[in-house]
Amino acid sequence: MREQAPYTVAEVAKLMGFSPQFITRLFENEKGVLIYQVPRLRKRATYRNIRIPRHVYERVIRRLSVG
Repeated sequence: MREQAPYTVAEVAKLMGFSPQFITRLFENEKGVLIYQVPRLRKRATYRNIRIPRHVYERVIRRLSVG
């Protein structure tokens, strides 16, 4: 069985109905999230590419659910 591709921040934002900025803050310190970061020189912004595996997404949803 082939594992499904991880979600992007935009996909999770659409699924959950929140902004991409909120989703980034919610998942950036979550164990299992894939963060590809390219450091920039000369005080330029750091570029980050975040991917959220489906099992991590489901774990966070269960944790945030009431009941």
